[in-house]
Amino acid sequence: MKPLNELEQELNLEFKSKDLLRNAFIHRSYLNEHSEEKIGNNERLEFLGDSVLSFVVSEYLFEKYPSHPEGDLTNFRASIVNAKILSNIAQELGLGEYLFLSRGEEATGGRVRQYLLANTFEALLGSIYLDLGIKAADGFVKKYLLPKLEDIIEKELYKDYKSKFQEMSQDEKNATPLYRIIKEEGPDHEKEFTTGVYIGEELVAQGFGRSKQQAEQEAAKAALAKWQKTR
Repeated sequence: MKPLNELEQELNLEFKSKDLLRNAFIHRSYLNEHSEEKIGNNERLEFLGDSVLSFVVSEYLFEKYPSHPEGDLTNFRASIVNAKILSNIAQELGLGEYLFLSRGEEATGGRVRQYLLANTFEALLGSIYLDLGIKAADGFVKKYLLPKLEDIIEKELYKDYKSKFQEMSQDEKNATPLYRIIKEEGPDHEKEFTTGVYIGEELVAQGFGRSKQQAEQEAAKAALAKWQKTR
């Protein structure tokens, strides 16, 4: 595990409260083995960081794309504010190397687990906002996350897969796809969903995500890819 002062140097940020920075990297499993720890886990900071992230990205999109309607802006935001993208950025920044984990969580690959890294990114953003203010939080998001957005928009990766698959299934099958949860795993604060998309009783494809909406989008994306291969 790396010392957090190295991360400050890497990000070119200097926290006034080192405890607040440390808080962003304490996973709940660590506290089970370290009852002497006086700082809590990072879930409250994750909650705050999620809201800060949504605000910063929404404001950026509002100003950057004045001619686009609300629906496009919502899709743009969803394409960049999701577990896959956030965990990729977290990996690029090496955030997993700073995490305080239990021995069990560490042994099972916690430092590279997608949902855990995405949560850590949000918790770090929450700590930046509290300690250094909205300007620093805005700069952090614009430096490390928003550069990914141009490529997403250019390649139309933001498009709503559920809408696209519904149009295709209605045109070709005269049927509306249905989504059903196949499996739920994990505690309430870290739920993971596997969802199937069906045409009638036929399971067309499955998708996985940290929310029901994300799992449905991934299922629709997989269904589209499957259908396009057979055309």
